[in-house]
Amino acid sequence: MRTDSNCIFCKIVAGEIPCVKLYEDELTMAFMDINPGNEGHTLVIPKEHWEDVHAIPSDLIGSTVKTVKKIATAVEETLNPDGINLVQANGKGAAQSVFHFHMHILPRRMDDELKMNWGLRPGDMDAIKEVCERIKKNL
Repeated sequence: MRTDSNCIFCKIVAGEIPCVKLYEDELTMAFMDINPGNEGHTLVIPKEHWEDVHAIPSDLIGSTVKTVKKIATAVEETLNPDGINLVQANGKGAAQSVFHFHMHILPRRMDDELKMNWGLRPGDMDAIKEVCERIKKNL
């Protein structure tokens, strides 16, 4: 199994650092965030170390997302939030603080005042289309 001895999430998987484990299967683990944005804030990780969305193999990201769905459904049934954000950050510019691919399941309340939304401002449709065409060239 791919691991990084300096990674806090790898240490959690290895049992070297304790966590409040919610779920585990052969490929993934879910545990409670110790710095929760809201009640029920959960992290889901692949057990193998992959730095970000660019590094993780497609089959393993699929297994991770499958676990995210399972946990998000249980959070929904348990806490009945007004909504749930699924958050996945890549790189320092996106506020990734642990460089082991992970997804946040973040229950939301209408009045929780968590700041993650960028607001709705109409974009320049020509510029949007131009960027779309540039991205398509790399698909």
